[in-house]
Formats: sequence, C-alpha cells, structure tokens
Amino acid sequence: MRLTEQCTQTSPKETCFLVDVPIVIWTTPWTIFGARLQGNFGPFVPIKFNSGPYDLSGLFNPFIGAQMIWDLGNNWGFSYLLGGYINKTGSVAFSSGSLNQRWGLSYTGNGWDLTANAIWGIQFDHVTNRPQLSPCPVSAAYPDNGCNPNFFNVDLTATKRFGKWELGPVGLYSTDLNAPVAAYQKQSQFALGGLVGYSFDRLVLQAYVTRDVYEKNYGSYTNSFNFRFVIPLGNPPPFFGPLGGS
Repeated sequence: MRLTEQCTQTSPKETCFLVDVPIVIWTTPWTIFGARLQGNFGPFVPIKFNSGPYDLSGLFNPFIGAQMIWDLGNNWGFSYLLGGYINKTGSVAFSSGSLNQRWGLSYTGNGWDLTANAIWGIQFDHVTNRPQLSPCPVSAAYPDNGCNPNFFNVDLTATKRFGKWELGPVGLYSTDLNAPVAAYQKQSQFALGGLVGYSFDRLVLQAYVTRDVYEKNYGSYTNSFNFRFVIPLGNPPPFFGPLGGS
C-alpha cells in the first residue's frame, strides 16, 4: 500500500494530488524460463485532486500485470513485467487503456538496495472526447478532449539497512514520448529526495520525500511525499529481485 501527496506551485492556487495505491502481489510457486512468476494487481485507486477552484475525487484506472523475476547470482536480480491500465472514464482517471512494460535491475547484498526500474507506457487512446484527468490544450479543434501521451519513467533507489532501519537517496525521472495533438507541450521532470524505512517482524514501513530539480512544462517544481507499507501474507518464496517499479 502506498499513500502519495504531490503538490505543484501553480497560480492562483497550488495543484495537489492525494493518491492511495493498494497493490496486491501474488508470488506463485511456478517458474518460467528460469524466472519466478508473479501476478500484480492494482484495484481501483482512490484519488483526491485539488487545483485552483476545483476539488475533485474519484477512482483511477485499475492495473493488472504478470512479472518474471530472475536470480542472477551474487545478490543481483532482474525483472520484467507486462501489464496495463484498464480504460476508465472519470474526472481523475485517464479515459484510455494502456500497455505497460517494466524492467528492473537490483543489487540487494550486504544490506544494500541498489535498484533501477524503467517503465514504458503506450496509450491505446491518445485523444478522447470523454471526461478525464489530462485535458488537451483548449482550442476550437479540441474543446473538450483529453490527451494521453506515451511515457517513460525511471525510478532509482540507493538505500542501506542499519539493523531494522533503512536510509538512502531516491530519484525519479519521467517524460512524455509524444504529443497527442499539435498544441500539446510534452512534459518531463527529474526529482531527488531521501527515504527512511523501518522493518517490523511482518511489516515494512517506508517514507520518502522528493522535489523536482528539473521540470519542463509543468508550470513549477513539484514536491512529493510518499508513505508505503508492505505486509507479507502467507509464506511466499524468498524474494530475490526488484519489483519492477511502482
């Protein structure tokens, strides 16, 4: 489960998202091509959105995916996930389904978690005429349409465990890969921050804060606070690789 609050200083009032992301990961006993097979399920995600005079809330697109995780030896792991977001119309969702591919590479030895996750998203509907989160630039040709660019994200983690505690820097890069309409301005950002975590017997708590050090076409720098907890259910097989992004 991850709780995210993200705010951008826009005029006349800051734009903020409050997102609650429940993710269920089913680690199966099966292997394929030498990899452990996992199922990833993200049900409808509650979102609260505030921007200027608007105060909206609703459910985001659900996610489903299958993931393979390879143990490369010497505490290295690699993962590949194929999945997607299901089409959902709503003021705080994207009125488009999308294909989602994720690659992760991790070193998890000697108390370290050195992980890079790359996410490539391909939208099925780049322009829609249904209500959604991301509107097209207002014009005579696209007065009420939504815009959905393809995207590429990279998550970076470099933390170290000290007993039950975990500390270290984190980073995020994201960019649009295309402009759905001629007037659309592609967005990109790079954020840096830090993570602190604590492990109980059957519960892991993590909090991390980031701030943009680079942004293009967002209007301002973004501050993001994330709180995440992980609860293992049952007796899953040993984990030996990255989760493949979030």
